[in-house]
Amino acid sequence: MAASRRLLAIADDLSGAAEVAAALHSRTTRSRVLLIGRPGAVNAGTTGAVNGRVARALRPRHPGEATVLDLDSRYRPATEAAEAVREALRLSSPDENAPDALDTLVLKKIDSLLRGNVAAEIAALAEGGAGVVLAPALPIAGRVVRSGVVHLGGVALHESDAWRAETLPPPASVAHTLGGLPTALVPLTTVRASRRTLLTALRTAAAAGRVAICDAETDADLDAVVEAALAEGPRMRLVGSGGLALALGRHLRTTLNAIGAGAAPAATGKRGAPAADAAPAAPPAEMAVAAPPAEMAVGAARAAASPASAGRPVLVVVGTAEPAAAEQVRRLVEDGAVHHQLPLAELLSGGAPVRLPPLTAPVTVVSLGAPSGAPDPAPPHGAVATDTAPLPSPRPAPEAITPAAAPGPAPNPAPSPTPSPAPGTPPTPASPPVDTADRTGPNRLDGQTGKQPGAVSGRRLVLGLARVIGDAVAAHHGAVDLVLTGGETARRVLDALAVAELDPVGQVHHGAVHLSTPDGRSVVTRPGSFGDPDSLRQIVQALRPHSTERKVTP
Repeated sequence: MAASRRLLAIADDLSGAAEVAAALHSRTTRSRVLLIGRPGAVNAGTTGAVNGRVARALRPRHPGEATVLDLDSRYRPATEAAEAVREALRLSSPDENAPDALDTLVLKKIDSLLRGNVAAEIAALAEGGAGVVLAPALPIAGRVVRSGVVHLGGVALHESDAWRAETLPPPASVAHTLGGLPTALVPLTTVRASRRTLLTALRTAAAAGRVAICDAETDADLDAVVEAALAEGPRMRLVGSGGLALALGRHLRTTLNAIGAGAAPAATGKRGAPAADAAPAAPPAEMAVAAPPAEMAVGAARAAASPASAGRPVLVVVGTAEPAAAEQVRRLVEDGAVHHQLPLAELLSGGAPVRLPPLTAPVTVVSLGAPSGAPDPAPPHGAVATDTAPLPSPRPAPEAITPAAAPGPAPNPAPSPTPSPAPGTPPTPASPPVDTADRTGPNRLDGQTGKQPGAVSGRRLVLGLARVIGDAVAAHHGAVDLVLTGGETARRVLDALAVAELDPVGQVHHGAVHLSTPDGRSVVTRPGSFGDPDSLRQIVQALRPHSTERKVTP
C-alpha cells in the first residue's frame, strides 16, 4: 500500500459518525468528526468559497488521522444524499493529479437496521467502477446477517418491530434495501473459507458491477471481510455498520503493532505453511488508525472529565422514538435529575418560543411531552414522568434511486427476499422511477401503532427541540455539557450551537461516544436504539461521577 493512503469515513447521521470515529481512535492514533451538509447547503452551499473551506477542513491535521464526515443525509431525498456522497469523495481528493488522489481508503457507515438512503449512497460510491463490499452486521448488538437477511436476536428484520417508528415497512433482505442495484450474495461459508476464496468472490462481484453482500455473524467474520477487501486495494470500498468500522480499526491496529515490532511476520496457511493467499505488504505507520478495545468504556470517558468541567451542568436531550428511552429517563430522574417535558403542540405552533428554566441543577433531562391535550408543566425535581412521547421518524413515502445512479450493468428489478444471482450472471435491465420524494416530512406521530391522529413533521419537531436547547445553552453563563440521543436530534442541536467539528475521547458503552468540541465542552452521542435501561445513568456518571445521588432500582 502506498505511504500516502488516507482513510475517509462517511456517515449519514451524527451518532453513526461518532461511532466510527471512536472505532478508529486510540491513544496513539487520532480521528475526528466533521459536520457538513447543513440544512439548505446541500445544493448551493457546496460551491465556491464553501467548497474550498470544506476541502481544506478535510485535510488530515496529523499523520494517520482518520476523517469522519457526517453528511446529515439519512432523511434527505435520495438524489441529494447521493450527491452529498459524490461531493465528499471529490472534496477529499480535489486534485486528481495529487499522489494520494487514487489512494484514499473509503468506509461508508450505514445503519445496521438498514434505514436511510442506503441504495442511493452505495450507487454513488460505486460510480467509476469502484467495487463495493457491504457487510451491515453488528455482532456486539446481536444484529447478524444470514443468507442476506438481517436478524436481530434471531428474528428477521422484516419480522421484528425495529422499524416501528418508520413510515415504511422494513426490507425483507439486504438486497431488497438496494432496490434496483445488482447484487451478489457472499454466503457465510465463503466468508469463513480461505482468504483467497473470499477475495475471489469479492473480485468477481466487482468485475460484474455487483454489490457484494456479505453474511456475517461474528467479529471474526467481519475481520475476514475487511482483510480480503483491503487486499484488493482502495478501489474496493467498504460499507457497513459500526461493526465493520470496529473490524477495520482492529485490522489497522494490528498492522501498526506489526510495524512497531519491526516487520510483519509472513502470513501462514493451515498448519503453519506459507499462505498462497497472503495479503499484500502492510500499510505504513502514517496510514494506520487503530480502534480502541471493546471494553474501553466508562473508564476512558470518566478519565477524560477534567477538573475544569466538574462544575458544568449536564443537559440530556432525549429525542428518540425507542420505547426503552422512557425507562432510561425514569432511572435518571430517580437519581435526582430534573426532567422537563416539552409540549409538542407549542414546539410546532410557530408561536411564542418554548423556554427551559435556567440550568441550575447538576443534571437536566429534556424529552418530548404528550402529543395531544393541554401541555403539562414540567415535573418537579425528582418526579418521574411516564408519558414521554416518541420522536417521529422524518422518513416519508417510498422512493427509488435514479437509473443513472446505479453502478455497472443496468439495474435489476427490486430483488425478492431470496439471494441475488451468482456473480457473473447478467443482470436484468429495469428502469426504476426517478426519486422525487422529500424525506423531511410531514409524517404521522405514530410511534408503534400508526393510529395517533394528526400529522406531525418529524423534521419540524426536532428543529423546534434543537431551538429550545440552543436557547437554553446560550442563556446559561458558562459551558454546558450535552448528552444527545438519536442521530437526528444530535445533529440538529449541534447545528443550533454552530458546532462543526468534534474529537472523540472514548466510549461510555457501545455506541455512546464521548466527544469534545473545539472549545472543550463534552458531547456524548448515542443512537436511539442503543443502550440498556441504565444507559443514561452510565453516561452521566462518566461525565460527572458525583453529579447525582444514585438510588437503588428494584
